[in-house]
Amino acid sequence: MAAGAAEAAAAVVEVGSAGQFEELLRLRAKSLLVVHFWAPWAPQCAQMNGVMAELAKEHPQASFVKLEAEAVPEVSEKYEISSVPTFLFFKNSQKIDRLDGAHAPELTKKVQRHASSGSFSPSGSERPKEDLSLRLKKLTHAAPCMLFMKGTPQEPRCGFSKQMVEILNKHNIQFSSFDIFSDEEVRQGLKTYSNWPTYPQLYVSGELIGGLDIIKELEASKELDTICPKAPKLEERLKVLTNKASVMLFMKGNKQEAKCGFSRQILEILNSTGIEYETFDILEDEEVRQGLKAYSNWPTYPQLYVKGELVGGLDIVKELKGSGELLPVLKGESW
Repeated sequence: MAAGAAEAAAAVVEVGSAGQFEELLRLRAKSLLVVHFWAPWAPQCAQMNGVMAELAKEHPQASFVKLEAEAVPEVSEKYEISSVPTFLFFKNSQKIDRLDGAHAPELTKKVQRHASSGSFSPSGSERPKEDLSLRLKKLTHAAPCMLFMKGTPQEPRCGFSKQMVEILNKHNIQFSSFDIFSDEEVRQGLKTYSNWPTYPQLYVSGELIGGLDIIKELEASKELDTICPKAPKLEERLKVLTNKASVMLFMKGNKQEAKCGFSRQILEILNSTGIEYETFDILEDEEVRQGLKAYSNWPTYPQLYVKGELVGGLDIVKELKGSGELLPVLKGESW
């Protein structure tokens, strides 16, 4: 009986009306309440429902709810739910955090953080504000050019962010980005910090340049190229990468986890030599993956470099090992 009760408590509750939702907010006011706004037509939502079920088992002291966004529009509109999946976090019947998108690791981190922290009290609100200001300063200075956007450069999640990324890429501007959907505290706090109410926002050396309209104006006046740092040309970047360590291996995966049989075999050979080497995962960077083929005139991976010079792929390395030449080559003695 006790086990059955525990299992029931750990289940994800489905809410079908605004009234039921408000009642749940009131009843679960003392604990953390995590609400998944979902849609049956979105496969990523089904996946995240599974994540919610696992989290409910791990955190029995918290409550987990799923609410079909389009079936309860009054709740979705009240909390500005514009896409699914979206997760809201409540304590003391107040919304304390938000996560947009199917980010299982981020959802897990937020649940762990909020479940372990005590109840939020108004008297303790001053210190988090100071901490947030310091955090925002660090984030805006995280790279010479920082873009705060909805989504990522690879997958922008609004038209304005998409246009901003296209302009920056067109001008070969080197920038890092922060997905404001991944952190509600940053999303809201940066509006006040920068006194700029909308996204995307572009910063250079920690100073706000502006949003999309400002960037378009700077592009039209040809000032954009003078304000933002340029990305190195691909050839220069490849030269730096191939010389990053005395022995550099470009592979699928990394030292800890090879993602193809050829890469795994070459790792085993290199590890057996005792020579120190660095790796670059070509699966993480499509530009490098394609560009290095032309740069080295070598069409396949893995590729091994010593002092910036291509040695070859797996077959060459096997031949060098068989002839006893591999160790001198890796040490740069006969290369």
